[in-house]
Amino acid sequence: MAANEEEDASYVDYDTFLDPDFSPSNFANTLVLATNNPTDTPLDLSTPLSKVLFDAQEIDSHIDLLTTRSAIPLLTYTKEQTEASGNIISEVDSQVKSLNESYKQLEKEVIQKHAEADEVRQVAVRLWETLKLGRSVGRCLQLGRQLEIQHSEITSSASGNANSGSRKEDHRALVRCAHSILSLREILERRAPGEEGHGLEKVNAVRSLQDTIIGPIERSVRNTSEQIIREFNIGSASGTATYAQTEEAKARTISAAISLYLISPTAGVKPEKWTPQFLLLALEVYLRNALQSSIASLARSLAALPSLERTLAEVSARCQNIIALEIILATTKTPAHPLLPAQKHTSPDKSNLLQPLLAHLETGSLASYFWRTMASSLAPRVQEIVNRGGVSARTLKTNRNNVGEAIRECVVLGSQPPSTITTAAKGGKAPKGGDSKKSGGWDREVAVMVGSVVGNLGR
Repeated sequence: MAANEEEDASYVDYDTFLDPDFSPSNFANTLVLATNNPTDTPLDLSTPLSKVLFDAQEIDSHIDLLTTRSAIPLLTYTKEQTEASGNIISEVDSQVKSLNESYKQLEKEVIQKHAEADEVRQVAVRLWETLKLGRSVGRCLQLGRQLEIQHSEITSSASGNANSGSRKEDHRALVRCAHSILSLREILERRAPGEEGHGLEKVNAVRSLQDTIIGPIERSVRNTSEQIIREFNIGSASGTATYAQTEEAKARTISAAISLYLISPTAGVKPEKWTPQFLLLALEVYLRNALQSSIASLARSLAALPSLERTLAEVSARCQNIIALEIILATTKTPAHPLLPAQKHTSPDKSNLLQPLLAHLETGSLASYFWRTMASSLAPRVQEIVNRGGVSARTLKTNRNNVGEAIRECVVLGSQPPSTITTAAKGGKAPKGGDSKKSGGWDREVAVMVGSVVGNLGR
């Protein structure tokens, strides 16, 4: 035991080398300083180097001694480890083979089937997209056929009226056409992915439908509706219009107005800023034609007074037609528009077809707008007659009182609604400026019209 301890004894400081904080540079520095003075020049490095070499030889000898003494245990241990590793490898190899076989089975039963299922899914998705597109195309074609039939009802009734005066025009077909056009727009304008109209622009049948049926019929409906409004006339000048004729004219005008309201463009316009553009344009053209005709005829009659009475009767009749149109629009509620959100919290007074027109013209009454616009355009005409001089100007100045009284009577008479429309509108609400201005309620309009003529005659 003592011999073993002597053999194991060594002057190598193993604790220093085994210290976790061991630093070779610090150890070398300490070794050099231990064998030299800091002031020595040059330093003696042979002694510390010999110390390191002796330590290395000692460690090498110690390793040889240990391996020689423990050769059998080391070989035995190595053999056992090798056999254990072989057993582990054999066991792991069988497990790896089993795992590979399981993976192959999984690949066959799951991965390949998943790939096949994914192909089937893609086929199903494309079939579903094709089915949706086919349904949309079928619905468009069905609505297109329906629109053709509805439009043929308009054209056939129009031809029937031309051939036989006993057949009435089916003006309600205009509204039916307008609803069919909106249904088609609802499909064709929704082109975002996932919406009903996605991909329809690539289908030749749909493009042909738009070019040959939808576009021409929409223009025809618009032109027919604008013509009905442009030709609106109750017949108040002659007084020969019956109640039935008035009701027919009213129904035709309502159908035309509703049709123009519905087919007015909505694409690219915010719902809160949308206005029935086609309806406003048609009504504005009607008012402009009435004003232009009245101003031109009245200007001619002021230069030739014998025709003034007949001209003023025509002007008052035009204004009565405008008031009749105002009553009809005021008693017609705005139809529900499928392409616009429902208007909530809207008062009944503002939910009619008259309000958009009044807001567009920035006026409170169509009759007031008619007289005031005519007066502003008539003043320069009268001034032109006076500046031109001659018999016309002298006659007009001499009869200024009679002319002023005739214009006043024209404004008062023209500002009253026709009796047939008044009777028909009893069940509804007449617009402001109807019955309340029968006598003396149009003083401002009278003053403006009389002033535009008499006020420009001078002395």
